Amino acid sequence: MSYFKNFMAAAASVALTATAAVAQDPAIIFDLGGKFDRSFNEAAFNGAELWADETGGSYREIELQSDAQREQAMRRLAEAGSNPIVMAGFSQASSLAVVAPDYPDTTFVIIDGVVDEPNVRSVIFREHEGSYLVGMLAGLASETGTVGFVGGMDIPLISRFGCGYAQGVRAVNPDATIIQNMTGTTPAAWNDPVRGGELTRNHISQGADVVFAAAGGTGLGVLQTAADEGILSIGVDSNQNYLHPGQVLTSMVKRVDVAVYDAFTAGPDIETGLFVMGLSEDGVGYALDDNNSELVTADMLATVDAARDAIIAGEISVHNYTEDGMCPVE
Repeated sequence: MSYFKNFMAAAASVALTATAAVAQDPAIIFDLGGKFDRSFNEAAFNGAELWADETGGSYREIELQSDAQREQAMRRLAEAGSNPIVMAGFSQASSLAVVAPDYPDTTFVIIDGVVDEPNVRSVIFREHEGSYLVGMLAGLASETGTVGFVGGMDIPLISRFGCGYAQGVRAVNPDATIIQNMTGTTPAAWNDPVRGGELTRNHISQGADVVFAAAGGTGLGVLQTAADEGILSIGVDSNQNYLHPGQVLTSMVKRVDVAVYDAFTAGPDIETGLFVMGLSEDGVGYALDDNNSELVTADMLATVDAARDAIIAGEISVHNYTEDGMCPVE
Protein backbone atom coordinates (compact mmCIF):
# COMPACT_ATOMS: atom_id res chain seq x y z
CA MET A 1 0.00 0.00 0.00
CA SER A 2 2.81 2.43 0.77
CA TYR A 3 6.17 3.26 -0.63
CA PHE A 4 8.69 5.94 0.17
CA LYS A 5 10.42 7.98 -2.43
CA ASN A 6 13.33 10.28 -1.78
CA PHE A 7 13.27 13.18 -4.12
CA MET A 8 14.69 16.21 -2.34
CA ALA A 9 18.19 17.48 -2.97
CA ALA A 10 20.92 16.82 -0.42
CA ALA A 11 19.72 14.70 2.48
CA ALA A 12 16.12 15.92 2.61
CA SER A 13 13.31 13.57 1.74
CA VAL A 14 9.56 13.34 1.96
CA ALA A 15 7.30 10.35 2.27
CA LEU A 16 5.18 9.84 -0.82
CA THR A 17 2.49 7.28 -0.12
CA ALA A 18 0.25 5.83 -2.79
CA THR A 19 -2.26 3.07 -3.00
CA ALA A 20 -1.68 2.98 -6.73
CA ALA A 21 0.41 4.82 -9.28
CA VAL A 22 -2.34 5.47 -11.80
CA ALA A 23 -2.18 8.79 -13.62
CA GLN A 24 -4.75 11.36 -12.46
CA ASP A 25 -5.11 9.93 -8.99
CA PRO A 26 -5.75 12.88 -6.66
CA ALA A 27 -3.06 13.84 -4.17
CA ILE A 28 -2.65 15.79 -0.97
CA ILE A 29 0.31 17.56 0.61
CA PHE A 30 0.00 17.85 4.38
CA ASP A 31 1.50 20.82 6.13
CA LEU A 32 4.19 20.64 8.80
CA GLY A 33 3.04 18.70 11.83
CA GLY A 34 1.97 15.60 9.92
CA LYS A 35 -1.33 14.02 9.05
CA PHE A 36 -1.87 12.73 12.59
CA ASP A 37 -1.66 16.10 14.37
CA ARG A 38 -5.19 15.54 15.75
CA SER A 39 -6.16 18.93 14.34
CA PHE A 40 -5.95 20.62 10.92
CA ASN A 41 -3.91 18.05 8.99
CA GLU A 42 -5.81 15.13 10.45
CA ALA A 43 -9.08 16.70 9.36
CA ALA A 44 -7.66 16.86 5.82
CA PHE A 45 -6.53 13.23 6.06
CA ASN A 46 -9.98 12.15 7.24
CA GLY A 47 -11.55 13.76 4.19
CA ALA A 48 -9.17 11.93 1.87
CA GLU A 49 -9.78 8.63 3.64
CA LEU A 50 -13.55 9.05 3.50
CA TRP A 51 -13.32 9.56 -0.26
CA ALA A 52 -11.11 6.48 -0.63
CA ASP A 53 -13.41 4.36 1.53
CA GLU A 54 -16.55 5.42 -0.33
CA THR A 55 -15.17 5.18 -3.85
CA GLY A 56 -12.49 2.51 -3.59
CA GLY A 57 -10.17 5.04 -5.19
CA SER A 58 -6.55 5.71 -4.40
CA TYR A 59 -4.61 8.88 -3.76
CA ARG A 60 -1.05 9.99 -3.23
CA GLU A 61 0.12 11.89 -0.18
CA ILE A 62 3.17 13.76 1.03
CA GLU A 63 3.97 14.76 4.59
CA LEU A 64 6.32 17.71 4.54
CA GLN A 65 9.28 17.77 6.90
CA SER A 66 10.44 21.31 6.16
CA ASP A 67 9.40 24.48 4.33
CA ALA A 68 12.10 23.86 1.75
CA GLN A 69 10.25 20.79 0.43
CA ARG A 70 7.02 22.51 -0.58
CA GLU A 71 7.72 23.53 -4.16
CA GLN A 72 9.45 20.35 -5.27
CA ALA A 73 6.75 18.22 -3.66
CA MET A 74 4.13 20.01 -5.75
CA ARG A 75 6.17 19.59 -8.91
CA ARG A 76 6.79 15.89 -8.31
CA LEU A 77 3.09 15.19 -7.87
CA ALA A 78 2.15 17.23 -10.94
CA GLU A 79 4.75 15.48 -13.06
CA ALA A 80 3.53 12.11 -11.78
CA GLY A 81 0.07 12.91 -13.14
CA SER A 82 -1.82 13.54 -9.91
CA ASN A 83 -4.90 15.66 -10.48
CA PRO A 84 -6.25 17.45 -8.52
CA ILE A 85 -3.52 18.17 -6.00
CA VAL A 86 -4.65 19.49 -2.62
CA MET A 87 -2.39 21.65 -0.44
CA ALA A 88 -3.39 21.72 3.22
CA GLY A 89 -2.36 24.99 4.86
CA PHE A 90 -1.84 28.67 4.11
CA SER A 91 1.96 28.27 4.21
CA GLN A 92 1.81 26.52 0.85
CA ALA A 93 0.39 29.53 -1.00
CA SER A 94 3.65 31.21 -2.03
CA SER A 95 5.07 27.99 -3.46
CA LEU A 96 1.83 27.19 -5.25
CA ALA A 97 1.81 30.65 -6.86
CA VAL A 98 5.14 29.73 -8.46
CA VAL A 99 4.25 26.16 -9.41
CA ALA A 100 0.66 26.43 -10.69
CA PRO A 101 1.44 28.43 -13.86
CA ASP A 102 3.95 25.77 -14.92
CA TYR A 103 1.27 23.04 -14.91
CA PRO A 104 -1.80 24.60 -16.55
CA ASP A 105 -3.41 21.21 -17.13
CA THR A 106 -3.24 20.29 -13.44
CA THR A 107 -5.82 21.59 -10.99
CA PHE A 108 -4.58 22.59 -7.56
CA VAL A 109 -6.61 23.16 -4.42
CA ILE A 110 -5.25 25.18 -1.50
CA ILE A 111 -7.01 25.13 1.85
CA ASP A 112 -6.65 28.21 4.07
CA GLY A 113 -4.90 30.21 1.39
CA VAL A 114 -5.67 32.17 -1.76
CA VAL A 115 -3.74 31.83 -5.01
CA ASP A 116 -5.14 33.76 -7.96
CA GLU A 117 -4.38 31.41 -10.85
CA PRO A 118 -6.90 29.97 -13.33
CA ASN A 119 -6.10 26.38 -12.35
CA VAL A 120 -6.36 26.90 -8.58
CA ARG A 121 -9.31 26.44 -6.25
CA SER A 122 -8.79 28.46 -3.05
CA VAL A 123 -10.81 27.38 -0.02
CA ILE A 124 -10.98 29.62 3.03
CA PHE A 125 -13.18 29.55 6.12
CA ARG A 126 -15.07 32.06 8.22
CA GLU A 127 -13.28 30.97 11.38
CA HIS A 128 -14.51 34.06 13.19
CA GLU A 129 -18.10 32.80 12.95
CA GLY A 130 -17.36 29.41 14.49
CA SER A 131 -15.07 31.00 17.08
CA TYR A 132 -17.89 33.36 18.06
CA LEU A 133 -20.07 30.39 18.95
CA VAL A 134 -17.43 28.64 21.07
CA GLY A 135 -16.68 32.01 22.68
CA MET A 136 -20.30 32.19 23.74
CA LEU A 137 -20.02 28.71 25.24
CA ALA A 138 -16.85 29.74 27.07
CA GLY A 139 -18.52 32.85 28.46
CA LEU A 140 -21.55 30.87 29.60
CA ALA A 141 -19.47 28.09 31.16
CA SER A 142 -16.93 30.28 32.95
CA GLU A 143 -17.43 30.67 36.67
CA THR A 144 -14.66 33.23 37.15
CA GLY A 145 -15.58 35.52 34.27
CA THR A 146 -12.05 35.14 32.90
CA VAL A 147 -11.25 33.07 29.82
CA GLY A 148 -8.14 32.55 27.71
CA PHE A 149 -7.06 32.14 24.10
CA VAL A 150 -3.78 30.56 22.99
CA GLY A 151 -2.97 31.01 19.31
CA GLY A 152 -0.20 29.36 17.34
CA MET A 153 1.81 31.46 14.92
CA ASP A 154 1.09 35.19 15.19
CA ILE A 155 -0.63 35.70 11.84
CA PRO A 156 -3.90 37.37 10.79
CA LEU A 157 -5.60 33.99 10.29
CA ILE A 158 -5.18 33.08 13.95
CA SER A 159 -6.12 36.59 15.06
CA ARG A 160 -9.38 35.94 13.20
CA PHE A 161 -10.02 33.01 15.55
CA GLY A 162 -9.14 35.06 18.61
CA CYS A 163 -11.22 38.07 17.65
CA GLY A 164 -14.30 36.00 16.86
CA TYR A 165 -13.88 34.17 20.17
CA ALA A 166 -13.63 37.41 22.12
CA GLN A 167 -16.77 38.77 20.49
CA GLY A 168 -18.68 35.65 21.43
CA VAL A 169 -17.50 35.76 25.04
CA ARG A 170 -18.54 39.40 25.41
CA ALA A 171 -21.91 38.73 23.76
CA VAL A 172 -22.94 36.68 26.80
CA ASN A 173 -20.75 38.36 29.42
CA PRO A 174 -19.94 42.01 28.63
CA ASP A 175 -17.72 42.25 31.70
CA ALA A 176 -15.62 39.17 30.95
CA THR A 177 -11.83 39.32 31.03
CA ILE A 178 -10.18 37.76 27.97
CA ILE A 179 -6.49 36.83 28.06
CA GLN A 180 -4.89 36.23 24.67
CA ASN A 181 -1.41 35.03 23.73
CA MET A 182 0.22 33.85 20.53
CA THR A 183 2.85 31.13 20.83
CA GLY A 184 5.41 32.59 18.44
CA THR A 185 6.22 34.19 15.10
CA THR A 186 7.70 31.22 13.22
CA PRO A 187 6.23 27.89 12.05
CA ALA A 188 7.69 26.28 15.18
CA ALA A 189 4.77 27.89 17.03
CA TRP A 190 2.50 25.14 15.70
CA ASN A 191 4.44 22.33 17.37
CA ASP A 192 5.35 23.44 20.88
CA PRO A 193 3.00 21.73 23.36
CA VAL A 194 5.34 22.58 26.25
CA ARG A 195 4.96 26.28 25.52
CA GLY A 196 1.23 25.76 25.13
CA GLY A 197 1.13 24.34 28.62
CA GLU A 198 3.16 27.23 30.01
CA LEU A 199 0.80 29.79 28.50
CA THR A 200 -2.20 27.90 29.86
CA ARG A 201 -0.78 27.89 33.38
CA ASN A 202 -0.18 31.62 33.03
CA HIS A 203 -3.80 32.13 32.08
CA ILE A 204 -4.93 30.02 35.02
CA SER A 205 -2.81 32.12 37.36
CA GLN A 206 -4.80 35.14 36.16
CA GLY A 207 -8.11 33.44 36.88
CA ALA A 208 -9.00 31.81 33.57
CA ASP A 209 -11.15 28.70 33.84
CA VAL A 210 -11.72 28.14 30.10
CA VAL A 211 -8.96 28.31 27.46
CA PHE A 212 -9.43 28.05 23.69
CA ALA A 213 -6.44 26.74 21.73
CA ALA A 214 -6.04 27.56 18.04
CA ALA A 215 -2.46 26.39 17.77
CA GLY A 216 -2.11 23.06 15.99
CA GLY A 217 0.15 20.66 17.91
CA THR A 218 0.85 23.36 20.49
CA GLY A 219 -2.82 23.21 21.37
CA LEU A 220 -2.43 19.63 22.58
CA GLY A 221 -0.31 21.04 25.40
CA VAL A 222 -3.05 23.55 26.17
CA LEU A 223 -5.71 20.86 26.38
CA GLN A 224 -3.50 18.56 28.47
CA THR A 225 -2.57 21.27 30.94
CA ALA A 226 -6.14 22.46 31.26
CA ALA A 227 -7.22 18.90 32.06
CA ASP A 228 -4.37 18.47 34.57
CA GLU A 229 -5.25 21.73 36.30
CA GLY A 230 -8.98 21.07 36.40
CA ILE A 231 -10.22 23.79 34.05
CA LEU A 232 -12.04 23.55 30.73
CA SER A 233 -10.48 23.83 27.29
CA ILE A 234 -11.75 24.27 23.75
CA GLY A 235 -10.25 22.34 20.83
CA VAL A 236 -9.89 23.42 17.22
CA ASP A 237 -10.25 22.28 13.60
CA SER A 238 -10.99 18.60 14.32
CA ASN A 239 -13.36 17.49 17.06
CA GLN A 240 -10.91 17.17 19.96
CA ASN A 241 -13.52 16.51 22.65
CA TYR A 242 -12.37 12.90 22.93
CA LEU A 243 -8.84 13.82 24.00
CA HIS A 244 -9.97 14.68 27.53
CA PRO A 245 -13.58 13.58 27.95
CA GLY A 246 -15.53 15.77 30.33
CA GLN A 247 -12.88 18.49 30.33
CA VAL A 248 -12.96 19.78 26.75
CA LEU A 249 -15.96 22.11 26.68
CA THR A 250 -16.26 21.88 22.90
CA SER A 251 -14.19 22.18 19.72
CA MET A 252 -14.40 24.80 17.00
CA VAL A 253 -14.74 22.42 14.09
CA LYS A 254 -13.48 23.57 10.70
CA ARG A 255 -14.59 21.27 7.89
CA VAL A 256 -11.26 20.82 6.21
CA ASP A 257 -12.32 17.21 5.69
CA VAL A 258 -15.25 18.33 3.56
CA ALA A 259 -13.01 20.59 1.46
CA VAL A 260 -10.69 17.67 0.71
CA TYR A 261 -13.50 15.19 0.13
CA ASP A 262 -15.25 17.57 -2.27
CA ALA A 263 -12.02 18.20 -4.19
CA PHE A 264 -11.24 14.51 -4.59
CA THR A 265 -14.85 13.78 -5.57
CA ALA A 266 -14.91 16.49 -8.23
CA GLY A 267 -11.67 15.25 -9.76
CA PRO A 268 -9.59 17.05 -12.41
CA ASP A 269 -12.58 19.10 -13.58
CA ILE A 270 -13.17 20.69 -10.18
CA GLU A 271 -14.35 24.29 -10.37
CA THR A 272 -11.57 26.76 -9.62
CA GLY A 273 -11.71 30.19 -8.02
CA LEU A 274 -12.40 31.34 -4.47
CA PHE A 275 -14.70 29.31 -2.19
CA VAL A 276 -15.62 30.45 1.30
CA MET A 277 -17.05 28.14 3.98
CA GLY A 278 -18.81 29.61 6.99
CA LEU A 279 -21.79 28.78 9.16
CA SER A 280 -24.24 28.98 6.27
CA GLU A 281 -22.21 26.39 4.35
CA ASP A 282 -21.69 24.19 7.44
CA GLY A 283 -17.99 24.96 7.05
CA VAL A 284 -17.47 25.82 10.72
CA GLY A 285 -19.28 25.11 13.96
CA TYR A 286 -19.01 23.65 17.43
CA ALA A 287 -18.76 20.00 18.40
CA LEU A 288 -21.23 18.26 20.69
CA ASP A 289 -20.96 14.56 21.52
CA ASP A 290 -20.95 12.13 24.42
CA ASN A 291 -17.59 13.49 25.60
CA ASN A 292 -18.90 16.97 26.38
CA SER A 293 -22.69 16.62 26.54
CA GLU A 294 -22.72 17.03 30.32
CA LEU A 295 -20.76 20.28 30.09
CA VAL A 296 -23.14 22.04 27.71
CA THR A 297 -26.60 22.64 29.17
CA ALA A 298 -29.83 22.90 27.22
CA ASP A 299 -29.95 26.65 27.93
CA MET A 300 -26.40 27.08 26.63
CA LEU A 301 -27.29 25.19 23.46
CA ALA A 302 -30.41 27.26 22.92
CA THR A 303 -28.45 30.50 23.28
CA VAL A 304 -25.68 29.44 20.92
CA ASP A 305 -27.98 27.91 18.31
CA ALA A 306 -30.07 31.09 18.28
CA ALA A 307 -26.89 33.07 17.63
CA ARG A 308 -25.90 30.66 14.86
CA ASP A 309 -29.24 31.18 13.13
CA ALA A 310 -28.95 34.96 13.56
CA ILE A 311 -25.47 35.02 12.02
CA ILE A 312 -26.66 33.02 9.02
CA ALA A 313 -29.66 35.34 8.65
CA GLY A 314 -27.43 38.40 8.80
CA GLU A 315 -28.95 39.61 12.06
CA ILE A 316 -25.64 39.27 13.92
CA SER A 317 -22.46 40.44 12.23
CA VAL A 318 -19.22 38.93 13.50
CA HIS A 319 -16.31 41.19 12.72
CA ASN A 320 -13.61 39.60 10.57
CA TYR A 321 -10.19 40.63 11.86
CA THR A 322 -8.49 40.12 8.52
CA GLU A 323 -10.63 42.78 6.84
CA ASP A 324 -8.93 45.65 8.67
CA GLY A 325 -6.49 44.17 11.17
CA MET A 326 -8.63 45.35 14.05
CA CYS A 327 -10.85 43.71 16.64
CA PRO A 328 -13.73 45.55 18.32
CA VAL A 329 -13.15 43.60 21.53
CA GLU A 330 -9.97 44.00 23.56
